[in-house]
Amino acid sequence: MGYFISILRERIANFEAPAGSETAVAGVSINDLRKNLSSLNERMEQECASAAARYGVHLDASLITGIDPPAEIESALAAINTAHNQVSSDISVAQAHADQKIVQSRRAVEIETLNAQAEAEPLLAMSEQLGGLKASGPDVLAAYLRNVRLKLYGKSKHVILEDSK
Repeated sequence: MGYFISILRERIANFEAPAGSETAVAGVSINDLRKNLSSLNERMEQECASAAARYGVHLDASLITGIDPPAEIESALAAINTAHNQVSSDISVAQAHADQKIVQSRRAVEIETLNAQAEAEPLLAMSEQLGGLKASGPDVLAAYLRNVRLKLYGKSKHVILEDSK
């Protein structure tokens, strides 16, 4: 029985969660052991199969149906589990907040891009029109500017002109 318990302790101490498990990186918890009892049983059988050749003891079968930690560490395990859950919750909240900020930032960039395009379009259209006027002849642009000034003078209440001295 001592040999079996020794093997079991060694298997638990060196237990690795199956590949793809989220706890494979963070360590193994008592819950991981409970979820993977069949894997632990398989490893125990493999280890015990060599006992007859080494020690003359033949272990016919083993079946681990449950794992409970000693009562002395139950509160510590509960505290660890609570802390782990809190950290997981905090990480999820932070990730959601970061995702929300990213979406808001993308939307802000999109809005500012559209605003810049809306401001640039009339200027580009005016530039194109002025270029066309300039290409029409040397006096056409001067006449256009005179007509624009006259229209502005008609809308204004006061006009201050620079003295041409």
